[in-house]
Amino acid sequence: MSSVPMALRDQVPAAEGAGLHWVSGRRKWVLLVSMGTVFFTLLTLYASVLGVLLPNQIQNLDPVGKAQTLGVIYAITSVFSTLTTPIAGALSDRTRSRFGRRTPWIIVGGTIGGTAIILTPHAPGLVGITAIWLVAVVSLNAMQPAITTLVADRFSPTERGLASGVVGGAMTAGVSFGTFFAGTLADRIQLAYGVVGAAIIVACLAFVAINPEPRVALSAAPPFRLGAFLKGFWISPREHPDFAWAFAGRFAIYMGYQAILTYLLYILQDHIGLSQSVANATIATMSIVTFVALVFSGLGSGVLSDRLGRRKPLVFIASLIMALAVAMPLFAPTPGGMMAYAVLIGLGYGAFMSVDLALMTQVLPKAREGEEDATGKDLGILTTAINVPQILSPVMAAMLLSLTGNSYPTLFIVSGLFVIAGSFLVLPIRSVR
Repeated sequence: MSSVPMALRDQVPAAEGAGLHWVSGRRKWVLLVSMGTVFFTLLTLYASVLGVLLPNQIQNLDPVGKAQTLGVIYAITSVFSTLTTPIAGALSDRTRSRFGRRTPWIIVGGTIGGTAIILTPHAPGLVGITAIWLVAVVSLNAMQPAITTLVADRFSPTERGLASGVVGGAMTAGVSFGTFFAGTLADRIQLAYGVVGAAIIVACLAFVAINPEPRVALSAAPPFRLGAFLKGFWISPREHPDFAWAFAGRFAIYMGYQAILTYLLYILQDHIGLSQSVANATIATMSIVTFVALVFSGLGSGVLSDRLGRRKPLVFIASLIMALAVAMPLFAPTPGGMMAYAVLIGLGYGAFMSVDLALMTQVLPKAREGEEDATGKDLGILTTAINVPQILSPVMAAMLLSLTGNSYPTLFIVSGLFVIAGSFLVLPIRSVR
């Protein structure tokens, strides 16, 4: 008799029906630690570059128009990263190689992306920075859906909360460490870029060496037809409402969260009143505070959701805590208020990330008889709910600041409303408790 509970059996995506094996025993823990290492490194890279290194690099080149310039660069690169994620996920579903479906994408994407990061501080001017950062973002976003899909490929539904908790905890720890790391080395930008770029290359190569993709008999991919390929990216909200609600909730939460994270350096300078050097040091301190907070929420939330058999209540509560965090700089525009933000965002975001991925794997559309497995593509589409806010949120923030004369309270209010809206959008999901 199957060991998968009845409540979860109907949520098994096509990947598992295609003959892929769920890991167990020592192999499970090795895979968990390896995945955690890659996601920790990836988020260390993103937090370092997006939150500290690139804003400092832009400020040094364009101190007057720094906020608008940063928003434009993020918007340009995020358009391409958003398109890359679902396309790479779909192509990894179709990949047939001696190394498996996901491995080539992890190796190539991680290597090219890491190399581009190493080269970013040597780019000539704003155009050069944008071009090299674009290569890095596209490459890393081509790698990310391949490794994210392993949660659905390799873990049973009863253990996805654990897997999601490890991944979420590693990601939130990476955000904290990356912010601390870059804040500490903000005056040595070339070294900071070089370390995070080399680290992602090593992490990806070590991952595929330690966790070789199992040889699974897969039918040949159907002939590629561009029309059918493009049509596959539309998932009808009417036919798959839970998928649509999950996408919308994740989108709204990240719209609010990303707006504050992207402009954290400028918030500390222009809203709190700190100098650039003190602001960088404060970011490093805040990251330590956030890390301690997420240890208590992130790693335990995924396991708790498995034991309770519930995902939605934890996502809802975590989102409300994030909304409260965003409000702290509004009510307390002081270094102490920013430390309160650091604590609350660690608690809320840590718990959210730990459960969110598990929830996403359980709302994937089921493949019909004879259809190709689309797990990578579908998770890639859900990842755009993170990537699209990277386009819109900095632009929204830049427009709000421009229209209101750099009124950061307006930005905090709008960001908080997005996060609150996102917390309620997960409630209509019916297939996940």
